[in-house]
Amino acid sequence: MAISSRAQKLVAEITNGNVKLGDLKAHGKVIKKDHPLAMELWSTGEFYPRLLATLIFDNKLLSEEVLNELASDMLGHDLTERSQLADWLLANQLTKDKKLVALMAVWEGNSSPMLRRLFWYHQARLRWVGQAPPGNSAELLDSLESNMAAEEPEVQWAMNFCAGQIGVHEPKFRARCIKLGEALGLYKDEHVAKNCTPSYLPEFIRIGWRSVSEGE
Repeated sequence: MAISSRAQKLVAEITNGNVKLGDLKAHGKVIKKDHPLAMELWSTGEFYPRLLATLIFDNKLLSEEVLNELASDMLGHDLTERSQLADWLLANQLTKDKKLVALMAVWEGNSSPMLRRLFWYHQARLRWVGQAPPGNSAELLDSLESNMAAEEPEVQWAMNFCAGQIGVHEPKFRARCIKLGEALGLYKDEHVAKNCTPSYLPEFIRIGWRSVSEGE
């Protein structure tokens, strides 16, 4: 796809090796919404232009077909990059439109690992944004117990994070979530930087629950 001179100039500016994520967000605030430009940036296949695109898409134009294409494109990036692309798309676009929220709700069994990740990360997000948890936690835990061990790494992380948020915010499921973490042992030996929360479920829940309790 040939891109406009405006898009070319912007791509050159944000791929010079000196740009930080905060700089991309600053660009996004200036541009606000520009779907044609976003599609041009996305078409480059480059990580930073695609991150910026997630900030300036028009969510009204993100049809199911377009989202399927974006999810497929993300798989061309390494694990870290595609996970961040998905998370920025969720935070900046998918949660801002009721139709897209409804669409995410049926992605649990989607063939795309990126769309499955978005399903689970959104379910986790519904619990840590401060609102009352949805009433589907028991069903989610059934699925987590059955499927998390064999999932793709990016989906598995989001599933684990969702289980952690359920355990932190819903006391009646806390023991079940801890048991799940102990049984799977995911991230148990992961090195965690100072002041960061470990992903290993028993520790994640213990630290998160304590933090929530102290904040009440």
